[in-house]
Amino acid sequence: MLKTITIGNYISVQGMLEQQLPDGRMTVRVGNRVYTGLPVVGKVAA
Repeated sequence: MLKTITIGNYISVQGMLEQQLPDGRMTVRVGNRVYTGLPVVGKVAA
């Protein structure tokens, strides 16, 4: 499942969900890299 997370104030990453951590963070995979951050909630207006 494709998920978007934030890993900083201005950086977001979208990738395949690897796991959900007990503290509410998610881990996503983009190619060979794995990122951990907080999930983006809701839709972003363009």
